[in-house]
Amino acid sequence: MDGKITGYFTHIIERAKITFPQVQYQIDNTPKRAILRLNAFYGEYQILVTELLSNEARQYRYYVLKDDWVKAGFDNAPDPRAIRLKYGKIGYEHSGEFIPHLHLENKNELLLTEDITFDIFIDWLKANLSV
Repeated sequence: MDGKITGYFTHIIERAKITFPQVQYQIDNTPKRAILRLNAFYGEYQILVTELLSNEARQYRYYVLKDDWVKAGFDNAPDPRAIRLKYGKIGYEHSGEFIPHLHLENKNELLLTEDITFDIFIDWLKANLSV
């Protein structure tokens, strides 16, 4: 894993340890990609974070769960609903495109977002969830 990725993951882990009382994480890397998986609790909410870095893209998932209910889930996956919301249709030209978006209400509501980072996610948590 190169130094830039190591530094990025270290920053996320350190910020998580400051924000959450207990943090569990795992780093899995190969020559082609590196993945950080992080699990923590924020009051009654479970926090699940995945960062995947490769030469092709940065993929992320920042999820807030209450029991089995998705309170909020930020990600930039090639979600067909996000593609339709952004472009008005799902077509071959946008197939597989990473679209930053936010899932709410147990994934029943979807909003487009800007690309976010772990720091922006932490700021969102503090502003939107009282613990």
